[in-house]
Amino acid sequence: MTQDRPIFGIVLMIGFCLLAPLGDAMAKVLGETTPIGMLVFVRFAVQALILIPLVALTGRTLRIRGRLLRLTVIRTVLHIVGIAAMFSALKFLPLADAIAIAFVMPFIMLVLGKYVLDEEVGMRRLIACAVGFVGTMLVIQPSFAQVGAAALLPLVVALVFALFMLVTRQIAKETDPIALQAVSGFIATVLLLPVLVVGTFGDVWELSLITPKSDSHGLLIAIGLLGTVAHLLMTWSLRYAPSATLAPMQYLEIPVATLFGWLIFHDLPDGIAAAGIAITIAAGLYVILRERASARSAPTETPA
Repeated sequence: MTQDRPIFGIVLMIGFCLLAPLGDAMAKVLGETTPIGMLVFVRFAVQALILIPLVALTGRTLRIRGRLLRLTVIRTVLHIVGIAAMFSALKFLPLADAIAIAFVMPFIMLVLGKYVLDEEVGMRRLIACAVGFVGTMLVIQPSFAQVGAAALLPLVVALVFALFMLVTRQIAKETDPIALQAVSGFIATVLLLPVLVVGTFGDVWELSLITPKSDSHGLLIAIGLLGTVAHLLMTWSLRYAPSATLAPMQYLEIPVATLFGWLIFHDLPDGIAAAGIAITIAAGLYVILRERASARSAPTETPA
């Protein structure tokens, strides 16, 4: 077991927030010409090719058994679905809008905590959740008017990654992050390859394997590299700091995504979307602060 080191965990999460939107931006560039299934496959295949030799060279072990193996498989499937949904959303939405909508995730985690895990959630936090959903709808509205139901894909991302974060926190302190990511990359590659083979022969474009254009090779590898390093940093951060401590740092993804969207695609959120982003961030930060305040006061309460 690793003791919490919050400052180090925060630094690692900031690294994730810088690298993840850049990888998403590259996926958006390639999404016009490359099947989503292949993008996701390369993302995880590169992860496995990098980390499995690193595990061997550093004397780590890939053996994960029992409960940890089951949770790792669940985590990997969630990761595949979440990344596929995000890459699909990026084909239709501006980078900043897609990431901002996905930040309904903290509200989903709070609702899951109340109604699935039977955790105590106060009325003020539930109201903040409602306000956050309103902000998210403001971000969705302009995009929905333009592209239809595809604007809802980041909500799928939010739900999936809320579950992903909960599972990651369950196993982060009991596994080596490099070994965990190596095993996840291998499992994802094994799961995705037969799906893509069937999709190729069945002429399903988004689940096909194609020969990438020569100028796409570098971007494909970069997506794998950035995704591998970013999620390794995220996993490592959860190893050293509680998710409630790290959650505020994740909102850095939105301004970083806005910057990359402007620099690469010349996209900026319109007035309604910008207002929605501000409301979502404010409500999310309020929820997080309330969670931290409750966590600090909990030890003083008399155990039941």
